[in-house]
Amino acid sequence: MNILISGVTGAMGQVLDELISDSKHQVVAGFANQRVENLHYPVYTSLEDVEEEVDLVIDFSQPTSLQALLDYGKSNNIPLVIATTGYTDEEEGAIREASSEIPILFAKNMSLGINMTEKIVEQLAHALPQFDIEIIEKHHRYKKDSPSGTAKMLVEAAKTGRNDESPVLEGRSGLYDERLKNEIGVMAVRGGTIVGEHTVLFAGEDEVIEIKHSAQSKKVFANGALTAAEFLVNQSPGLYDMNDVLGGE
Repeated sequence: MNILISGVTGAMGQVLDELISDSKHQVVAGFANQRVENLHYPVYTSLEDVEEEVDLVIDFSQPTSLQALLDYGKSNNIPLVIATTGYTDEEEGAIREASSEIPILFAKNMSLGINMTEKIVEQLAHALPQFDIEIIEKHHRYKKDSPSGTAKMLVEAAKTGRNDESPVLEGRSGLYDERLKNEIGVMAVRGGTIVGEHTVLFAGEDEVIEIKHSAQSKKVFANGALTAAEFLVNQSPGLYDMNDVLGGE
């Protein structure tokens, strides 16, 4: 599989490049906001200039690149694995719209483990409706969006499990008469070099269940993205997620 990495000069792009170099696939081009000359393939600042034969794009860039990415995929009939986070509702709508023309896998976290965690959270939320749910996410000091896309993904899993529109409280400050019964709290921590840590607390009467996932390195996200690419390259147009990769319904 010939892969183009969008966001190739970023930390995740470089980890992905290294992983692909040790696989049966190859990186044939990169896309970034600035040219670099020290890679074994060309890096473009405009996707319109790409000349290489590309089978699939894996994107770890910024939301500002989305429209160019979607246009490139649609114009060339190339599947897209979108691993960038921080999109607005409107931008996510553009991804859904484009998926009617090309295969797109969009996930707010590419880790195989965190996607299994999502399944567990949904099941627990359904089985334990009387338990309070609190989500704590921790990331490095450089992460721009908050709460993380993964935290939002876990919120949606809890809502799905309870089949309701539970109110979400992002951060907790000041005085409260009491915690709303079906409220989902989300707390964000930023500091140091924390790769990514997500904890979901189910707090009941005299007992607490804690589901925790810790990423030890960025390789877990690159590995998940490559696994997603191997799945997506042979799919028909449509919008996919990691649940499809893991064989979920």
